[in-house]
Parts: sequence; C-alpha cells; structure tokens
Amino acid sequence: MQSVDAEQEVLNLSREKWRWMSERKMEALDALFHEKSVFVHMGGAWDKAREMEIIQSGGIHYKQADIHEASVNIIGATAVLLNRITLLAVVGGNEVTNPFIVTEVYVQQHDGWKLASLSFTRLLTPSGAA
Repeated sequence: MQSVDAEQEVLNLSREKWRWMSERKMEALDALFHEKSVFVHMGGAWDKAREMEIIQSGGIHYKQADIHEASVNIIGATAVLLNRITLLAVVGGNEVTNPFIVTEVYVQQHDGWKLASLSFTRLLTPSGAA
C-alpha cells in the first residue's frame, strides 16, 4: 500500500506545482525544485536558477494547466510522472495554448520529494483528441 500512497503523494505534489507556477509561489517552488534540477522547454533547456528567474520575471507565465491524464511510476527513490495537459501560458507577452506530454522526475530526499526534471513534449494533436 505504501507504493499507492507514494504515487498519490507525487500526483498531488505535481498538481500543486502547476498552481504554484501559475501563482508564482517562488518560495514553494524553490523548496520543490532540486538544486540540480533541469527544465526542458520548446525553446531550450536550463537549470533551476534560470527556470526560477523565468517564472519570477514573467518570461513564461504558466496561467493554467488542464490535466487530462496523469500517471506515475515509482522506481526505488525515484518517481516518473507523465501528464497529458493543455497549457495556457503567456510567453514573451503572447498568450498561447499548447497540448503537451510533460515528464516530471521526482527524487525522494530526507525532507520529501524534490523535482529533478521537468520536460515538455509538444503533441501534434490537441490534448482532447482521440
């Protein structure tokens, strides 16, 4: 049963993360993002410091992530979560909506789960399509 509890904990944490990103809750994100975390977007890849700067400045404003599906696999002290989402964001002053599969990798530390990687893969078909 511990595995199911851990899976639900990571799913809940992921949902909270989207809210924190939308609301620019920098303290919560700083605590969640592992110091060595990496972020892969359509426009490039960068480290925690750059992602935090982009969120804080509004370079990317994650307005709303509509989660259509989410699954998580726990492998030892690592959780791999897949989200199929439609993301409404403001990028460079332009509001855009894109369908993504988002891969999130979490590692379990003494003080809880930390996000180690967040990677966006844009889908060629809308998230609502079959």
